[in-house]
Amino acid sequence: MLRAGHSVRHAGLDQTRRQGNRGAAIVEPQHPDASCSSDLSRRRLWFVVESGTDVRLVDGLAERFDLSIVAREIPGGRAISREHDPRIPTVIGPPSRIRFARVVWRTLTSSRDPGLVLVQGYGLAAMITNLAARRIARPTLMLVCSPNELYYLCRRQDGDPAKPFRRLELLGLMALARLNARIARQYIVLSRHLAEVVRGHGTRAPIDVIPVYGVDITVFRPASESKTVLRQRLGLPDQGALIFFSSRIAPEKDAATLLKAIRRLLDDGRNVWLLHRSGSYRSLLEMANHYGVIDRVIATDAVHPQTHLAQNYQACDLLVQASREEGLGFSTLESLACEVPVVATAVGGLRETIREGETGWTYPVGDAAALARVIAAALDDPAEATRRAALGRRMVETEYERRLVFDRLEALLTAI
Repeated sequence: MLRAGHSVRHAGLDQTRRQGNRGAAIVEPQHPDASCSSDLSRRRLWFVVESGTDVRLVDGLAERFDLSIVAREIPGGRAISREHDPRIPTVIGPPSRIRFARVVWRTLTSSRDPGLVLVQGYGLAAMITNLAARRIARPTLMLVCSPNELYYLCRRQDGDPAKPFRRLELLGLMALARLNARIARQYIVLSRHLAEVVRGHGTRAPIDVIPVYGVDITVFRPASESKTVLRQRLGLPDQGALIFFSSRIAPEKDAATLLKAIRRLLDDGRNVWLLHRSGSYRSLLEMANHYGVIDRVIATDAVHPQTHLAQNYQACDLLVQASREEGLGFSTLESLACEVPVVATAVGGLRETIREGETGWTYPVGDAAALARVIAAALDDPAEATRRAALGRRMVETEYERRLVFDRLEALLTAI
């Protein structure tokens, strides 16, 4: 069963952090004044996050619901991709998934606040959230942004010794997916592909396809300045083709195939550069050195998605999404919103947005030669690239625009 949703506004309370008595850092409301007090007309929403989430999703939920967050600490990373509104009550639980599950259970079962629970993913925390919500008779929905077991399978192809493939871990992920499918009451997924993944777990619960957090087309928009001006401002090369790779470095993102394709393009005499912005950029630089292209790779830490990311897209000639597997792929949508052409693998949720001959170019997973050919084709036909990117922008406006998708999400949650 696939459905959609529709529309409302903001949340807030001043808060301070203290250390919880069982390993959870708690952010609590503190003497709010009238200007930041909670809007009692809005629905209470608990958001449980086990494996990290994007601040843009948090911001969108906080605009429309009286939001509280329970998130697991991510070793070496962030529970929420950027600092979020400090007025949102937040519990940061311990990095251990088992201990975090206990924090989720205690937090939800001890709360007297009525409302909904939205849990991201279908891991251990989701199972505990579903069980806790049943105990306290609170409506709960599962938000699925990634196909966990399919991402994990990519480790087998990647061969990174830091992220080894272990069959027992894969079986554990699959078992949790099926257990959640038995007790879940409702799913929200980002794409039709993810709906099929969830159905494959054996669920009979309703599944709604809503691509939150969408794309803010007022931020991600066509450039008002030339690429030359943008590159000078950003300190980027003013000669040659600039290719953007904005994915994190992980087995499912397949940076190696892209670097091999860059090597082929350079060997063919093409003047190409690769731009990368992510928290794992040092790993990409190590890989670039291995493939002999480090002098053509510009890699830095991630930039702020609301203030700096769009101009990086706008400065580039092309975006490449090289994923072995993908739930949806927001980088491609943001690039198209900026009317920057896209090359992507024909896999997962990318097949719903990057359509060969219409909104971009596609190639088979892991095929560096094919990737080099389609990059060359896109760069050699700027008129066609412009046409496809413009079609992509229109698709984003009608199907993935931020306000539209949050309206749909809000209508679904307030109807429960």
